[in-house]
Amino acid sequence: MPAAPAAPVTPSPLRRRFRAAAFLACATAVCLTAAGCKKPRYDTSTPDLAIDAMARMVKDGRPELLPTMVDIEARDITFPDGVTEASAIEDVKRKTGDMLAQLWRVSKKLKTTFPKDVDAELAKGGSWATRTGFGDVFTAVLSDPFGWLDANRSRLKVDDLGDGTAAFSVDGKPVLGGTLSMRETKDGWRIAVPVELIRTSGYFPDTREEWAVLAYLMIAVENALGDFENELDTGKFKNLSAAGERAGRMIAESAAAQAIIFTMMQQKDGPAKGGSLEMKVGGAQINIGGTGNVEKDMGQAGDIMRRQAEQ
Repeated sequence: MPAAPAAPVTPSPLRRRFRAAAFLACATAVCLTAAGCKKPRYDTSTPDLAIDAMARMVKDGRPELLPTMVDIEARDITFPDGVTEASAIEDVKRKTGDMLAQLWRVSKKLKTTFPKDVDAELAKGGSWATRTGFGDVFTAVLSDPFGWLDANRSRLKVDDLGDGTAAFSVDGKPVLGGTLSMRETKDGWRIAVPVELIRTSGYFPDTREEWAVLAYLMIAVENALGDFENELDTGKFKNLSAAGERAGRMIAESAAAQAIIFTMMQQKDGPAKGGSLEMKVGGAQINIGGTGNVEKDMGQAGDIMRRQAEQ
């Protein structure tokens, strides 16, 4: 007589949970492995793809990534506080990215708040650089701060020179006399800042304090945009023009002190021969040039302002 078939074994709840967890772990591992084999989200393996990647960053709502597409060659030096120039540059780029993200958020909110005004502004065409009047300039910038890339992409050409560099041209003419170019890095193609050329002009950060001041400048603009966004949320502006005027003044006022500090640091000799300039920073009185070390005094002022902005 044949044996009776064995009764089906029903897995215990604990065993079912264990199997589900094991399956989930395997599926996750497969997904991570597959993701690791994919190309980067933004392909920058050629000069043209790098420019296209920048346009996609904006369309994806990731303007904070734009500074990563800029390559600034750092000197192999370490400042007295232990920070390398490469780290100082990366700090400035991160702060610039945060500022651009805030600018993007404000521009989107303005589009939602004043859709007809923004459409009318964009219909004017042209660059903000052609505008006259303080408010008019900032209104144009805030309406579409990143639209220039899409608008001019067909005119912009990048020629790979075959030596790890590429040249920009607009309508067949070199950009900035051929000084603006691209360079191939380990992370892909990046816009190359002509460091040596700018440094000879006397307006390129050269010290730890100058890099810190530049980083604060980005923080100051970001904070001004954030304060403007708060005012925008209250509905105090009747139209885009009024909003642009207010935003421009807030940004200018926030950045002015830091811009003055940076300019004075570049002078090296101080505000005047044998003289000094008193500045009130966060309740503290800073005597610029009073110690005989202008860079140290201005760096102290910049550090105080930066700490206040980050609080």
